[in-house]
Amino acid sequence: MAAIAPALSRIFEPLADEHDYPAPQIDGTLPPDLTGTLYRIGPGRWEIGRTRLDHLFDGDGMVSQFIFDGRSVRFRNRYVRTRQFVDSLTSDRLRRPGVGTARPGGLLANAGRIPANVANTGVALHAERLLALWEGGPPHRLDPDTLQTHGTHDFDGALRGLLKSFSAHPKWDPRTGEMFNFGQDFSPLPTLNCWKADSRGGMSRIASVRMLDMPWNHDVALTSRHLVFVLDPYLFDLRRLAAGHGVMTALEHRPAKGTRFLLVPRDGGPVRIVEHDALIHVHVSNAFEDGPDTVVDLVLFEDFATLKRDLTDFRASFTALPPSRLMRYRITPNGRVIAEELADVPGEFPQYDWRLSGHEHRFTYMTGRTASSGPYDSVLKVDGEGGPVQAHSLGADAYVGEPIFVPRSPDSAEDDGWLLAVVYSSAEHRSRLEILDARGLAPVAAVHLDHHLPLGFHGTFTRRVASPDAPVPRPEALPTP
Repeated sequence: MAAIAPALSRIFEPLADEHDYPAPQIDGTLPPDLTGTLYRIGPGRWEIGRTRLDHLFDGDGMVSQFIFDGRSVRFRNRYVRTRQFVDSLTSDRLRRPGVGTARPGGLLANAGRIPANVANTGVALHAERLLALWEGGPPHRLDPDTLQTHGTHDFDGALRGLLKSFSAHPKWDPRTGEMFNFGQDFSPLPTLNCWKADSRGGMSRIASVRMLDMPWNHDVALTSRHLVFVLDPYLFDLRRLAAGHGVMTALEHRPAKGTRFLLVPRDGGPVRIVEHDALIHVHVSNAFEDGPDTVVDLVLFEDFATLKRDLTDFRASFTALPPSRLMRYRITPNGRVIAEELADVPGEFPQYDWRLSGHEHRFTYMTGRTASSGPYDSVLKVDGEGGPVQAHSLGADAYVGEPIFVPRSPDSAEDDGWLLAVVYSSAEHRSRLEILDARGLAPVAAVHLDHHLPLGFHGTFTRRVASPDAPVPRPEALPTP
């Protein structure tokens, strides 16, 4: 695969400043009933002093906030004050290894050390708590108005001790308000812990699954009865870990091990494991029960070696990910797995109407491309009932982030609403927030920023309108890369 254009690679330049301002330019017309707050998260910089970070997942977490009041949009961004970020304010040395970046000093400086929690992958608002998530440790709690960091959050002690991992991809039951998630712990025994937080934020562990050959897993799906895991054979080379290599650089895909579908009952009971040929994926979409069958959708990649390279050599290739397609897997009571291709258009970051989380849905939205290779320059809409894939290109110079669906009203139809996606323009070296009509992907408005946003990962939208008048904590002097 060819390297990305040098201009597009500028999306990985750090954002040195923390901003707070009304959007200076809005093309089109803001929908007056689009009110609330969009939160986005991702790495804001991949350098600490003289150390250049070597893996996409190692960058310092930064949360962006778009506040919609029905008439205007206000933008604000803040870095999460993790230990690594705070250390960087007074030191230009990397004190902790990353998941793919070693500390200077060789084997003795890295072996046995836990990677830094950089709080850069997911963002969730639950029980009035805004959480910046990173799957290898506890979340960081932020103020939903100012984005000020209040420290790590252990759910009143549920994540203390060894049970402290909390994934970046929680799922919600829209009917009960409960949040479900998982955490992987590898000491003293490899364990997959499954969590349920009630609508008030109190959390309990609902299952603990031990596997001696526990693979790395990034995401989970939720149905009305199960947490659904798709465990691909991503296993760690223990010799490379012992030699001080980062956990992600020690990751290998071992097809002979196969993929396991895990169905974990939400209300207790035995865990069901169904074996399948090896798959390659990172993100799942929605899941649901269809009579006796459990159905889960995911983005299937063709090539693990290229995907792994793109995460490490991200400055040169990540925005042109390898071919992928949206797939549906039906798990029957007798252990048969039936695969169905929903779309063969390359894409990633699948989203859907969260009001249907855990229940049958029709439409999936992704960032993607219509060409066989190149950057994700389009928003895609996939019809699960077999209609044609719709695509809206945002320009030849664009990189399009994850599209978040916002319903027009609480009782509107499944695709009656808007899609919100952050778009980077390499020609301008600026970013904008595109608002599309979800029904036909027609442009509604574009909210332009004064600067670029580095490549981000995930986001969430809430009808809660963050206070634009909340005082922003005075930013510390951010270190210059």
